[in-house]
Amino acid sequence: MKSPVYNVRPVPLEKIRANSYNPNSVAPPEMKLLEKSIREDGYTMPIVCYYIPEEDMYEIVDGFHRWTVMKNCKDIREREGGMMPVVTIEKDISNRMASTIRHNRARGTHSIDLMVNIVAELVESGMSDEWISKNIGMDADELLRLKQISGLAALFKSREFSQAWAKQEDRVGDGV
Repeated sequence: MKSPVYNVRPVPLEKIRANSYNPNSVAPPEMKLLEKSIREDGYTMPIVCYYIPEEDMYEIVDGFHRWTVMKNCKDIREREGGMMPVVTIEKDISNRMASTIRHNRARGTHSIDLMVNIVAELVESGMSDEWISKNIGMDADELLRLKQISGLAALFKSREFSQAWAKQEDRVGDGV
């Protein structure tokens, strides 16, 4: 059996539906980042579906959030001509459920150490905090925490700090 990825086909958005068993959810910041990724890079991965011939419909096994982006973003939908890149798998419902869970869990998580290194490289190459936040989907607090973890003072070179430890002049007549 060849892998499904060798048979990507464009499918009209209206012929695709969500499944009823996907436990995965994406937080709003990551959903915005996914939308930005699709807007900037296009669809780089097809969604995985099961084709239901009697209904002429495709049910999503993996890719619900990529599908949601197209459904909710008129500009992306228009750019793509209302077509989603789809691969299909032929499995019974139990195995489709297992596939959904495997796809969700196989994505992994980001290593903090590697993220610290990436942020350090971006800062050292001259990227602003605003650029980093916008382009890799971090809020200001997360970016600050990664910089703090690094322990590199150079990562804070563009920050302004208060003079909290500056000596106050004695005020005359206030009993000090």
